[in-house]
Amino acid sequence: MAHPDPKRRKQIASMAANISWARTPVRSERIAPANRAREEGWEKKVDPEGVMRPDDRAKAAQNARHAHYQRISRLGVEARRRKRAA
Repeated sequence: MAHPDPKRRKQIASMAANISWARTPVRSERIAPANRAREEGWEKKVDPEGVMRPDDRAKAAQNARHAHYQRISRLGVEARRRKRAA
């Protein structure tokens, strides 16, 4: 049963996560399924019908991902600029 105090519950969950990661001998193997799923998501976004060659699709997915993070970065810069101006 979860602890009724949210602060204590967060501490317990954090401790459990740290114990779990401490017992993980090969970290990259543990997160490999998530990494594959993330890449497949980007590939579906750039080639929903699956008509591109695999290497072209992978490059397009990489470009889409980079563009996404550049856009987020730009939005953050603009938001901080607006906040300073206010």
